[in-house]
Amino acid sequence: MGEAPPRIARRVSEANRDLSDDAARGGRHYGLDWLRIAAFALLILYHIGMVFAPWGWVIHTDYQISALIAPMALLTPWRLPLLFAVSGFASRHLFEKSGSASAFLHARNLRLLIPLAFGMAVLIPVEMWVRVREAGYPHGYLVFWATDYWRWGPFWGREFPSWEHLWFVVYLWAYTAVLALILWRWRRWFDAVASGIAAWLAQGWRLLWVPAVGLAVARLGLQFLVADEQGLLRDWAGHALYFPIFLFGFVLAGSPTLWPVLRRISNAALAVSALTGAVIVWIETSYPGETIPPHAVMALARVAQVTMGWTVTLALIQLADRYWNRDRRWRKSAAEAVFPFYLVHQPVIVLTAWYSLPLGLPAGVQFLLLVATTGIACLATYLIGREIGWLRPLIGLGPRARPPAPAISPQAA
Repeated sequence: MGEAPPRIARRVSEANRDLSDDAARGGRHYGLDWLRIAAFALLILYHIGMVFAPWGWVIHTDYQISALIAPMALLTPWRLPLLFAVSGFASRHLFEKSGSASAFLHARNLRLLIPLAFGMAVLIPVEMWVRVREAGYPHGYLVFWATDYWRWGPFWGREFPSWEHLWFVVYLWAYTAVLALILWRWRRWFDAVASGIAAWLAQGWRLLWVPAVGLAVARLGLQFLVADEQGLLRDWAGHALYFPIFLFGFVLAGSPTLWPVLRRISNAALAVSALTGAVIVWIETSYPGETIPPHAVMALARVAQVTMGWTVTLALIQLADRYWNRDRRWRKSAAEAVFPFYLVHQPVIVLTAWYSLPLGLPAGVQFLLLVATTGIACLATYLIGREIGWLRPLIGLGPRARPPAPAISPQAA
């Protein structure tokens, strides 16, 4: 029999690759690991950029760099939706590995609540001390931590206690707890509904536009009903965006039906992302800083942000699946280091900025100083913390893997 024509051979190869990819969905997805690593690296750079950007943040330099408006406005809509989608994806594999909803929740309690407690006792006080110092608080850090940090209510213009950047951990734990309850009580119903929705969204372009429209409608509806504020029991607009995307990641991890659809709509997702990104940049540059735009423009901004958050998330997951789903020697260490880096980075940025601002450094030198100190502190936290058994759970690491027992060859009696 002669060789198949190149076009047919290519299609057969692609089909086999798709089948092998689908078969691998139950295992670790290296592409999503790389995407998670890249997303948290961007998050650290984003927070360093906030020191210089013309928006409100924990601490600012004397520089207000307007050139940061466009790139940071393009990063803002999708950085958190992407993290929640990837977290939902990882949660699916942890759930399958755990074997039950209760074991799944127990594992997430250990990996999320222990670092949260450690962060609230050791890391967040640094940020809160800088915040009250900016308002005129007269005492040093040790006095603040020993006597004033543990209060409840307003103090020097700040509300205590505060999660600060660890709000992401709080939200992720809350979403995990709700999901665990659903899987414990209504697993069959959830699987049936998720499969039905996935099959329906897989038709045509529904995966691209239906969730975007639903999220935008929810965002606009809540905008006129509840205040737009942070807080686990107050941030309904945030929950309306983040929780569905977290569930999407969870469903995607167990649904081979959706992966070919992602590949098919990825170019359209990029086009919509570019269009909505242009709208966002136009609004942010037309109404810079803390300028409040008219209600119609504000509503357009919300729709564009939610839509871009969804479409960029789809496009990046497809990109990671297609090009990054390969293991590398340092992938495991980098993926493990993400959580310790996340815990430590913002207090280091804030403290470095606080002590370096009086030096009057040029903006470029200040930026490099923040990058260097943050990188060194995060890396040291991970490299030292991973070697100390009692410190590992405090920075979000699991127990050290035991080395395999040496094989014992049978000996003659």
